[in-house]
Amino acid sequence: MELLLNPLFAVAVATLFLVLAVVVDLALGNRKVRWLDTIVPATGNLPKISLIVAGRNEERNVEKAMRSLLAQDVPNFELIAVDDRSEDSTGAILDRLAAQEPRLRVIHVRDLPQGWLGKCHALQAGTERASGEWLIFADADIVMDGSVLRRAMAHAVEQKLDHLAVAPRIEMKGFLVNCFASFFGMAFSSYFKPWKARDPNSDKYMGIGAFNMVRAEVYRKIGGHRPIAMRPDDDMMFGKLVKKNGFRQEVLFGGRLMSVEWYSSFRGMVGGLMKNSFSGTDYRVSMVVFATAVHLICSAWPFAALFLTTGAVWGMNLAIVLALTAGSMDCARYFGLKAWRGIFYPVGCLVFFYIVWRATWITLAHDGIDWRGTHYSLKELKANKV
Repeated sequence: MELLLNPLFAVAVATLFLVLAVVVDLALGNRKVRWLDTIVPATGNLPKISLIVAGRNEERNVEKAMRSLLAQDVPNFELIAVDDRSEDSTGAILDRLAAQEPRLRVIHVRDLPQGWLGKCHALQAGTERASGEWLIFADADIVMDGSVLRRAMAHAVEQKLDHLAVAPRIEMKGFLVNCFASFFGMAFSSYFKPWKARDPNSDKYMGIGAFNMVRAEVYRKIGGHRPIAMRPDDDMMFGKLVKKNGFRQEVLFGGRLMSVEWYSSFRGMVGGLMKNSFSGTDYRVSMVVFATAVHLICSAWPFAALFLTTGAVWGMNLAIVLALTAGSMDCARYFGLKAWRGIFYPVGCLVFFYIVWRATWITLAHDGIDWRGTHYSLKELKANKV
């Protein structure tokens, strides 16, 4: 009885049940999502596909990405690359490639209209030149196997989908970046539950910036990118918009067939995530506080408790740590991460909330976000709800 009245023991018991429920749900759920390489590529003629890529200052990776996209084993497709006000040699690289490849068309955006985030406007501009029955929105640093489009199209047609998202294998460098990814992959999947995106009775949705494929007619019916013009988390909100309008969607794991260099350094990762970390809570400080408290108790404290407690409390927290580590290691393989990084799960947790709180503070202090040379006010960001 005395043990049951110990608050640290009570917290540990409740946390263990919660963590086990999450880990089991993740393990079963992720196994319901198909891998792209298990899908037999479509044969014969396919509907015309317009592959639209938007990039700004992507000179480091853009040529490798464009060449992989142009190597797709699909005769009837066009590649539209939108150079979004780049200040480096991105535009020149794209123009050189376009001179060699007639399927590649380049659009240079010189000015950003009021009421638009750069990427959203660039993707919308690309669709205005597109003529395909299907549109695919992809990042400017994505690298794909030549069979990706045929496999994706085969699955979309067979399952009668309106929208298909594919999660690529993530390539990153640096200890802290990888620690963060081990935590983020598990936290992201446990919250959004990608396997439920295809369930019309579920409110879960999915969108992935590396690969969002949608029927052109559906894209027009939902209003294109206009309804999410000021959303830094445009890829996920695109998926929400599709699902909200009653269209069928699904997500696949890209595995060995698709890869993207998420961030090349810790500093780059922090800067990159600053734009959308607060937007994921719809700019609600209360949600940031709640999420922080939950994860500090469930994700960070159990590891610290191994050094600060003894007896039964220590044993319960050890069970939590083992469950979290096992869940993180299992989840890692779906995103192409090294499983052993899961042992640094609490480090990733602390890095994540450092980024979230930094983004929250700077967004509030600056009354908005500064992203790629443009300031977007908090008022207009908060007004764009989906």
